[in-house]
Amino acid sequence: MTPSRDISRLIEIMAALRTPVTGCPWDLEQNFATIAPYTIEEAYEVVEAISRGDLDDLCEELGDLLLQVVFHARMAEEQKAFAFGDVVEAITRKMIRRHPHVFADTNGNLASSHVKEVWDRIKAEEKAERAARRPPEEISHKSLLSGVKAGQPALTRAMELQRKASAVGFDWNDPRAVLAKIREEADEIEAALDRNDSEGLAEETGDLMFALVNLARHVDADPEAALRATNAKFERRFAFIERALAAQGRTLEQASLAEMDALWNAAKGDERPVPDGREEARS
Repeated sequence: MTPSRDISRLIEIMAALRTPVTGCPWDLEQNFATIAPYTIEEAYEVVEAISRGDLDDLCEELGDLLLQVVFHARMAEEQKAFAFGDVVEAITRKMIRRHPHVFADTNGNLASSHVKEVWDRIKAEEKAERAARRPPEEISHKSLLSGVKAGQPALTRAMELQRKASAVGFDWNDPRAVLAKIREEADEIEAALDRNDSEGLAEETGDLMFALVNLARHVDADPEAALRATNAKFERRFAFIERALAAQGRTLEQASLAEMDALWNAAKGDERPVPDGREEARS
């Protein structure tokens, strides 16, 4: 089978991979739940390529993300639920409906502010239509938090849940109160450690992370961006350790933890703050 610019070839490849007996054993074992983490991962890799300004990589990562759509559509087709063509038809219908100023017979163009108003109105209509199609038992209780999408990354969803609750007054009014909650959650983790309670440790760790997101919200920090920055800082300082050891003709495995800690502290000392609060390596 040869590559092609036609989407139908990708659909054929996925069908071949999912064909029993002759297909790929790994692909055949997958389902919606097992593929979902890869879908999220590929979306993040698209964002990363954009942040680097690497358009060649962006092209490849968009292909990987498209593969995820094709994979989910193929599994749905096997269950006779829908196929890739239905996905395309649904999104094209949505785009046409949400842009009446472009695709409908209208006079003149809408201002950008009015475009947003039209988009929100039509989106609300679509949401109401979807709700009307659900079984009554699914919509018997309409929670304030129901509108927070379940498929978001956990950090983002935690922030949105907290914002919704805050809108009706269910919130702390002082970041220091959140800090006290963080200390409380840390104490509960320590108690779970003392009990050797693995389930409790997982739950309390989640509570601590939720409280940390709450602190980020109260100090106007984006938790996802803050964690990304810390990841980058960790990578930078760890690379310093690797370079320092390499200069000595040694590997990470040959160094003790105390030696690596000393180099880590040297890496911290080799950075200085700049006016906007970031850190910058000394020249």
